[in-house]
Amino acid sequence: MHNVKETVKKAYGSIASKKGNCCSTDLKANVSACVSGYSDEELSSIPEEANLGLSCGNPVAIASLKEGETVLDLGSGAGIDCFLAAKRVGETGRVIGIDMTPEMIERARENAGKENFKNVEFRPGDIENLPVEDNSVDVVISNCVINLAPDKRKVFKEIYRVLKPGGRMIVSDIVLTGKLPSWIKNNANAYVGCIAGAVQMDDYLKMIEDAGLSNPAILQKSDSNCLDSNDPIAKLADKTVKSISTILKIVSITVEAEKK
Repeated sequence: MHNVKETVKKAYGSIASKKGNCCSTDLKANVSACVSGYSDEELSSIPEEANLGLSCGNPVAIASLKEGETVLDLGSGAGIDCFLAAKRVGETGRVIGIDMTPEMIERARENAGKENFKNVEFRPGDIENLPVEDNSVDVVISNCVINLAPDKRKVFKEIYRVLKPGGRMIVSDIVLTGKLPSWIKNNANAYVGCIAGAVQMDDYLKMIEDAGLSNPAILQKSDSNCLDSNDPIAKLADKTVKSISTILKIVSITVEAEKK
């Protein structure tokens, strides 16, 4: 597939340019249909337009964030996880969101301004080459994004680089427990739909270890509902891909690891 990053950037840029969340402008009535893992209380505490319905977990909920910590969100989108993290780390803490899509950065910054989040910043950048200093972050989070990176090994090496000694990573992502046929791997819509870029679960965990991160552990695991949800990216996957999703065993996991 030619120029994966540009394909992904274009698709997510289109999503970011649309106003409202993925379901409708009525968040309370529709949020359960398009968001995975968030409570009504969490969603009502942040700007409504931070929710684009692109999640496959809620890493903030199980990250045990502490006051004063620095948190880095890879593929921060419109800012949903950054804003939730910001409330947990408090005024003495700091949250940095990284996204390669200009439209997402613009929308996230607009959302931050709506409720005056002073401890959050959004930086344009590639998660394979993070614009973040070495040993500067306490916690790295990410939500259904690393599967979209062509070089996942490099992403995990970058996570290791930016984490402080003793820092930790908590990421939610889509992985496989069955093999993808080549015609799906080369399907652009299946890639931006978080299918074609997913790797085997065991390979995913090994990449984390190979990057130097210790004690990778799956904290949550469930069958992925991304192909049957109102996720606007999932809607790009064609009907043939959707029809074999159960055979392919596409699963959602949340993984923790640490830098010793």
